[in-house]
Amino acid sequence: MAQPFATSAPFGRVLTAMVTPFTADGALDLDRAASLAASLVAQGNDGLVVSGTTGESPTTSDAEKAELLRAVVDAVGGRAHVLAGVGTSDTRHSTELARTAEKAGATGLLVVTPYYSRPPQAGVVAHTLAVARATALPVMLYDIPARTGLALTHETLVELAQDPQVVAVKDAKDDLGATSRLIAETGMAVYSGTDPLNLPLLAIGAVGTVSVISHLVTPQLVEMYDAFAAGDVVRARDLHLQLQSVCTGLFRNQGVILTKAALALLGAPVGPVRLPLVEATEQEIAVLTLDLTAGGVALA
Repeated sequence: MAQPFATSAPFGRVLTAMVTPFTADGALDLDRAASLAASLVAQGNDGLVVSGTTGESPTTSDAEKAELLRAVVDAVGGRAHVLAGVGTSDTRHSTELARTAEKAGATGLLVVTPYYSRPPQAGVVAHTLAVARATALPVMLYDIPARTGLALTHETLVELAQDPQVVAVKDAKDDLGATSRLIAETGMAVYSGTDPLNLPLLAIGAVGTVSVISHLVTPQLVEMYDAFAAGDVVRARDLHLQLQSVCTGLFRNQGVILTKAALALLGAPVGPVRLPLVEATEQEIAVLTLDLTAGGVALA
């Protein structure tokens, strides 16, 4: 399927790794998910990632993932990319999720490195290509060794970059040297997966970000990317540094916990988190309020 976005950034520049809204009793809140998706796109997001880490994918069922994806596609499809997180530690399960995502209208797949079992690199390659071949959708790899316990090696990334369906990587390895080498040798589209490194990664050739802080500051991120593209690196730097307080605020604890707390502070609550995550404490919310205010976020 032809994409209406620039080929140099196959999924656009600014994408939000979207939280999954729940009702007070912990059920999936599809109306609020659709509303949040529409709001994020209206603020300037080129795309959304559904059922990623920030979407609490480990604690949503396959049926819930499909319902959530359909709700988001119905809300913003045709105006933004919608990527479905389908990565698991079980290749057969991931291929099933990928097929369901394609039927639900996803425009791409986010495939995290298999976790816990820590397969050899050959297994990672075989897993990724099996998931890719399950659909006709383009794939964004997700390299986040701090969570998976296994980094994608340079050789693995180079091999996967040769596959026409593997078009991008969400880079949360936090190794600017390794990422520089990857971009220089493959030209693979790199998306920042670490908000505090958005501008440094952009400076070495990243094409965009899959962001968490964009729940709160999409316009500022868009302005930063526009400034950098226009050659105004001082303005881009100033915006990036201002947003560091927001990054600090959201990642003092597990990101989704404080992101949901932050959205409540903005007057856009999205409900609780699911166990084993727990709600932010009053003290955490007080500190978060100071962090967000320092970062220029206008609270309700």
